[in-house]
Amino acid sequence: QVQLVESGGGLVQPGGSLRLSCAASGSILNILRMTWYRQAPGNQRELVAAKIIGASTYYVDSVKGRFTISVDNAKNTVYLQMNNLKPEDTSIYYCNVVHKLLGSSWGQGTQVTVSS
Repeated sequence: QVQLVESGGGLVQPGGSLRLSCAASGSILNILRMTWYRQAPGNQRELVAAKIIGASTYYVDSVKGRFTISVDNAKNTVYLQMNNLKPEDTSIYYCNVVHKLLGSSWGQGTQVTVSS
């Protein structure tokens, strides 16, 4: 099983920045994809950014040009750098990994609040 621990959420003013981290441990070999989702109250969970290991990245249109997903293989950590944050980015952000043999694992979520 892959264990995920997220950090980096908080309260930020519009236009500000945050960097979310998701550290993976356990069966970290054969991870195929690392992804950030978010879910606001009353909304469905939304895929925000995805990194296919050794290949491409994907961003939802609403965050293109503002968010960047990256992976530090030495630290087994995936990051989400969020710049120019907007109130509509307020959500709980979840890290997800897909493992070749073990399937999908989720982090506990971290709250991001964008407000003046």
